[in-house]
Amino acid sequence: MSDHGGRGTQQERITRDVRTQIEAGVLRDGESLPSTRELAAKWETSVFTVSEALKVLAEEGLIENVSRSRRVVRYERPQAVAQSTRAPRVILIGGYAGSGKTELGRIFTRLTGWPIIDKDTTTRPVVEAALEAMGAQPSDRESETYLSKIRPREYEALMATAHENTMCGAGVIITAPFIREFSDEAWLRRERGQFADDGVPVSVVWVSCDAGSMLTYLRRRGVARDAHKLAHWDEYLAGVDLGFRPVGEHHVIDNSISADPLRDQAEKLLAGLAEATN
Repeated sequence: MSDHGGRGTQQERITRDVRTQIEAGVLRDGESLPSTRELAAKWETSVFTVSEALKVLAEEGLIENVSRSRRVVRYERPQAVAQSTRAPRVILIGGYAGSGKTELGRIFTRLTGWPIIDKDTTTRPVVEAALEAMGAQPSDRESETYLSKIRPREYEALMATAHENTMCGAGVIITAPFIREFSDEAWLRRERGQFADDGVPVSVVWVSCDAGSMLTYLRRRGVARDAHKLAHWDEYLAGVDLGFRPVGEHHVIDNSISADPLRDQAEKLLAGLAEATN
């Protein structure tokens, strides 16, 4: 598997990805992991590489080797801070496909108790039905039909759902690519103003990730909407600005192999936001 300019070894990527899945609640306490051979096939790597990656997680106490062939997740869900003790806030999380933004959003939700509104989870069934009704493929995310007719309404629905929560005084975590939106100073100013009317401040978070890790993640999750990207990876990557950052005030979470675990970075960011509020 080519790194396409990515950093870190395949072993390090597997370690980070499985750790993130555990901390995000995708893999739950007591759940058995697939066999080493199954994981090796899924990651397109050797059994040795997978074993070495899982050995690190066992040393961290995130998985337990119950037997020679069975490993179990050992991670109790962190106690979310009661909503009444944490001032509600909107956290907009953006990033390229495969950057880890949804996993980061889940971690924030587990730490705060605020609902997560993920673009794909919230809008995908309706978007796919609309695309099919217009004669397009349901997995289409590249055509002019999607970009000009579907995408704007998709984000409109996403943000309206968020405002429904903040109008009730709730904090909310919103995950979507937000590439176009985070480049638009007027859009960000408008959204900040509308959430301010609800009495809730906004924090913009960008998830930075190297190309090799994004490719590995997209291959692993194997969903239809990624098919075009994977089939034309070099072409897609040429249009990706890995140095992109949102306009205006924002925070960057580094999901590269060498960075701190996502949960550690999320906790640090929340602590900083709380301190700034106080």
